[in-house]
Amino acid sequence: MSTTASLAGKVAVITGGSKGIGAATATALSKLGAKVVLNYNSDSKAAESLVSKLGGADHALAVQANASTIDGVEHLVSETVKHFKQIDILIPNAGVLPMKDIESTTEQDFDRTFTMNVKGPYFLVQKAIPHMSKGGSIVLLSTTQNHASTVAPPYTLYCCTKGAIEQLGKLLSKDLQAKHGIRVNVVAPGPTGTDLFYEGKSEQVVNTIASFNPNKRIGTPEEVADTIAFLSGDGARWISGQTILVNGGQA
Repeated sequence: MSTTASLAGKVAVITGGSKGIGAATATALSKLGAKVVLNYNSDSKAAESLVSKLGGADHALAVQANASTIDGVEHLVSETVKHFKQIDILIPNAGVLPMKDIESTTEQDFDRTFTMNVKGPYFLVQKAIPHMSKGGSIVLLSTTQNHASTVAPPYTLYCCTKGAIEQLGKLLSKDLQAKHGIRVNVVAPGPTGTDLFYEGKSEQVVNTIASFNPNKRIGTPEEVADTIAFLSGDGARWISGQTILVNGGQA
């Protein structure tokens, strides 16, 4: 079977789906035939523009919801099932990346980051499971930083949340595979050229980060999206419980 298996007849839900890796993933899945639900928090213009590019209401749906809350993820799942009747692929992609070392972290920073990066994905999976059937795929998002030999202190809080996500993926893969036939994997991108990555970074900082990669550049959202698309389809049917580093060989 081709590793780029068709996703025709499949429905994918992507949080943070209107920009960056989320938007690139929506585009990749749509090209393979999937219908795509794009969750966004505030930028309706970007979400609706992407829906239009993907073929309109028969092929894509934009849903406004706060993906860090139970009410928000329940609304997202409800609107998906109402519109497309099912969920086959789940990609909790929305997240925040505060640059906080331990000395500068406040309780508000901690709660906000864990709520968005861990609580949101956890309960989205919980609410989506009843609408997913055997052969479904969940792809969680972590970071290569959790596997690097050295990590800058300002990534401390962010990496803590992504460590939790990797454990969640490992445990859910066994639980959901056994109970429902649903695969769970984690993609851990390296530095990727998204708005979230570039925020607050000078050109010098970006160039320094790029120099750490053997390719001497920052990865693209499309390069990450292609891996997510592969893990979503039947070409990856024997892959579960894995964390895949998508970083161009960066240590």
